[in-house]
Amino acid sequence: MFQGLTYQPTGALVAAPTTSLPEVAGGDGNWDYRYAWLRNAAMTVRALSTSACSDEPLRYFDWMVRAAVTGRADEQVQIVFGVDGERDLSEHRLEHLAGHLGSRPVRVGNAAWRQKQLDVLGHVLDSAWVIRDELGTPDEPTARFLRQLAERAATQWREQDSSIWEGREGERHYVVSKVGCWVALDRAVRLADRIGAREQLRRTVLREGYDARRGAFTGAFGSDHLDAGVLVLALLGFVEADDPRMTSTIAVIEDELADGGLLRRWTGAEDDAFLTASFWLAECHARAGRIDRAHEVFEQAAGAANELGLLAEEVDPASGEPLGNFPQAISHVGLVNAALALTEAESAHGAAA
Repeated sequence: MFQGLTYQPTGALVAAPTTSLPEVAGGDGNWDYRYAWLRNAAMTVRALSTSACSDEPLRYFDWMVRAAVTGRADEQVQIVFGVDGERDLSEHRLEHLAGHLGSRPVRVGNAAWRQKQLDVLGHVLDSAWVIRDELGTPDEPTARFLRQLAERAATQWREQDSSIWEGREGERHYVVSKVGCWVALDRAVRLADRIGAREQLRRTVLREGYDARRGAFTGAFGSDHLDAGVLVLALLGFVEADDPRMTSTIAVIEDELADGGLLRRWTGAEDDAFLTASFWLAECHARAGRIDRAHEVFEQAAGAANELGLLAEEVDPASGEPLGNFPQAISHVGLVNAALALTEAESAHGAAA
């Protein structure tokens, strides 16, 4: 599936081969996903590195470096590119088209290319850590790029951004973004012991990002709204999946955002279940040793695949109808990582029995 979404001349992995398939029928949440996101490529590196694929993780990592590296350390890290490395992805509306199921507007281009999304810094450095043995000693342009990412995380983590879901309502202090900066510094320390700001960042997230009254990590500092994106805190090693704060967060998210094992992305979301978040939930349960629940969630999310085994971006929990652009690469990445976590958890449980 990943090969089918990869533009072979450059190695760019598109999020999906379609544009403007609606997240909600008749709604305006219709985006052009025919572009390559750094976050998606980094998550794919992690998925493939544990799947007996030795060459492909390096290929996707190489694309990330070639696409994102610039000659200016002060230039904002762009998070999405065209398949040939295009940087200007200015968004246009095709007003003469009715849209699928009457869902307008039909869009070409994606304005997210202008957004600041700080969690991406951590995902890219995490991918370098994951393939460190295959990567060896990076060449100087790659090493300089990784250092710039770490330095940017150290200086920018206090700033607001648009975060993982690319909302267009303005920037906030999103928890997922702060943790992404922590991951960047953590992996940079592991790769080269030169950064010392990560512990201050961690303390700030634990103090400002966890709402004791709610019993959960929330979507942003000062907010009581939930965000399924905080599940990655356990997947990226910021806290363990069985940490009481994470266990409580998972329970609250399941109680308020889940329909069975299928999760909506945030409090008040009008779109349907987001499959990647559902696989994150399954992986969290597996990492915490809740194997039976992990299987239940995984099987419900995986059951949204069509007869070819392909997954959309979202699914209607009631009807099973696939929604959003299709097929969606990040949904398949989530499936692979959750399946691997389940396998490891079952192996560990069997060894302990």
